[in-house]
Amino acid sequence: MSESRLAHQIAAAVRHERDRRELTQQALANLAGLSQGAVARIERGDRLPSLPMVERLFAALGRQLRIELEPLDSHLDAALDGLAGRPVTERIRELGLAKMLDALGELPYVLTGSTAALLQGAPLPVDAVEVAVRWPDSPRLTAFLENAYGQRWNARWEEWGGLRLEPEEPGEHRWQTRYGELRARMCDELPEPVEVRHAGRSYPVEPLVRVELADPRAADLLRRHRQRLAATSRKTGSAG
Repeated sequence: MSESRLAHQIAAAVRHERDRRELTQQALANLAGLSQGAVARIERGDRLPSLPMVERLFAALGRQLRIELEPLDSHLDAALDGLAGRPVTERIRELGLAKMLDALGELPYVLTGSTAALLQGAPLPVDAVEVAVRWPDSPRLTAFLENAYGQRWNARWEEWGGLRLEPEEPGEHRWQTRYGELRARMCDELPEPVEVRHAGRSYPVEPLVRVELADPRAADLLRRHRQRLAATSRKTGSAG
């Protein structure tokens, strides 16, 4: 991964978390003990900030930095191309989406993140069902998790289990259940959904433009895929 790309991803993550907390750049700077100009430069992605500075920013936002590995760009491009060539209905079936949603029952939700992107035809990798759930419905979500033999993701130990299931308890909102992995974005009000239909079933999904604003990783992959499509189109046009 190039330095500029990593700087861009850090910038997107900081902006996303700051917006989520409804903080101005100056307010975040005060919490982190930095200048407003330093926060602005990091959010622009002008250059890669130091690790201690990034840790201070995320700590001020109540978050912590975690390193994850991903395939090389060439492998990632090949994976996106492969997903683009597969039917959406086939990928929905492999995800086990219907079983998960049937088990959620009457719990109000909106599909978000990569799951919402998949249902709208975007070739993003999806390894969990992602939903938005209102905080007032947290007890109903907890009841589902108990019935589904849920185990919560323990980021400290990098394993499932050892944490209380309730979303109000500290920890990431990720659970492994008998129906697969569920990730929840807890919110005061559900995002306004659009209705998408596949194989005779209707799904309430967050619009793709909102997914890109709320999920920096999904936004990065979608931008990458679009750039490749544009480059392919230009090459085809030049050849013609």
